[in-house]
Amino acid sequence: MNPPQLLDQLAGKFAEAAANSPVKDIEKNVRALAASAFARLDLVTREEFDVQCALLERTAAQLAVLEARVAALEAELAARKAGPTAG
Repeated sequence: MNPPQLLDQLAGKFAEAAANSPVKDIEKNVRALAASAFARLDLVTREEFDVQCALLERTAAQLAVLEARVAALEAELAARKAGPTAG
């Protein structure tokens, strides 16, 4: 279900609940509908997000180290190929 459909459904349920129920029932229904809508979305907690950010930062740092290492090895290989050959 895409966000516009979800909002339309939410608005429809809210209008339906407002027409047929007292205020406490409306609040209860809206909370239940919102909880249901959020459950359908693929959301993560702030803690999970922070853990993934830290993991990404470590991975980026490791990648930079490995890229530098590969560049050094490629330069060494190029220097060996360009140098005088023993005959």
